[in-house]
Amino acid sequence: MGVSMFNVLIEFNNSPLLFEDPLEIISCSKLSDIPSAFNKIEEALRSGHYLAGFLSYEAGYGFEERLASKGSFDFPLIQFGVFKGPEESSLPAGQAGKPKAACLPGRQEMAKIRVRGINISKEEYFQNISRIRSHISAGDVYQITYCIKFKFDHEGDPFTLYKELKRRQPVPYPAYIDGDEFQILSLSPEMFIRKRGSFVETKPMKGTWPRGRNLVSDLWAARCLHKDPKNRAENIMIADLLRNDLGRIGRSVKWPRLFEVARYTTLCQMTSTVTAHVDPNVPIFDLFRAIHPSGSVTGAPKIRAMEIIREIEKEERNIYTGAIGYITPERDMFFNVPIRTLLIGKEQEQGLGQGRGEMGVGGGIVWDSTAEGEWEEGMLKAKFLTQLSG
Repeated sequence: MGVSMFNVLIEFNNSPLLFEDPLEIISCSKLSDIPSAFNKIEEALRSGHYLAGFLSYEAGYGFEERLASKGSFDFPLIQFGVFKGPEESSLPAGQAGKPKAACLPGRQEMAKIRVRGINISKEEYFQNISRIRSHISAGDVYQITYCIKFKFDHEGDPFTLYKELKRRQPVPYPAYIDGDEFQILSLSPEMFIRKRGSFVETKPMKGTWPRGRNLVSDLWAARCLHKDPKNRAENIMIADLLRNDLGRIGRSVKWPRLFEVARYTTLCQMTSTVTAHVDPNVPIFDLFRAIHPSGSVTGAPKIRAMEIIREIEKEERNIYTGAIGYITPERDMFFNVPIRTLLIGKEQEQGLGQGRGEMGVGGGIVWDSTAEGEWEEGMLKAKFLTQLSG
């Protein structure tokens, strides 16, 4: 079935770009169709158009023969709209960046969330942490980013929910996508890749610590994260992986900033910055083949980590830990890593905006990790959603 609607709101760094009414939609759900989808992306760029949309996590299977054991998927591997350009400030005052579809009558009721549970029991989770530590002990991997999913019921206007979540926990790389069969509400604090001309920058995120309860304890929490050996080890492993990935297509690869701590409403998180220079006209397929998915959401070494993830995780990740963003006709691009991202399905028999949703939560598992500690970290990361559910 063809896709008829696909509107994308990108609000990275507080600079809203609204992509509406696509000229064409490039979408595929089969690994074998990924190269042709990228060919269509190249054709659209040559015609002077913008691309805005996403790659799922599982799109990464199409870049590595060892991972391409499953042919097709229920959720799109790649979906991009082809647009004449974004709108920046054409909407009424106070509505900048708001999709016009969200202005329709009857779509402004407050969204309701009820978390139904997690897709795994705590006992199973502990067993899987033990399995991962066995792989680390055997030398198969150094780190695995292991994910679980929260399942929830949703009723109301998804865009209102997106705005409420963004108000409660401001993040630098939020995005909202409204498609025929789903909405994506991405409250991501992590940048995947930004390309400007020949300069490429990525900021892998690894390392989490709870916020303090007052000013002194909050400052101490950020310092504890910055100095914590386990979190630094996780972070440097992934920064090194990204450095190697960028080295496959670039030169002058550097990591100018390590172990930077950012504070969010419920937690502190650590990022590092890796940069490189590439051919400004590098094929988009080659670029994503080198770096997607981000090493921050796989572990290291990447391919072996992805094999183990597929064995252990109960479900496909879909949009979670994929990439959301846009590409300009000049071949510049800006993508986030969709963590803290809600995927809401539309149920036609119940009406637009009502349905069931899922949100992935993950953490980097290293030898020093404990099952209880990782479980608690996952609950902390999900708090921005679960606190709405009561």
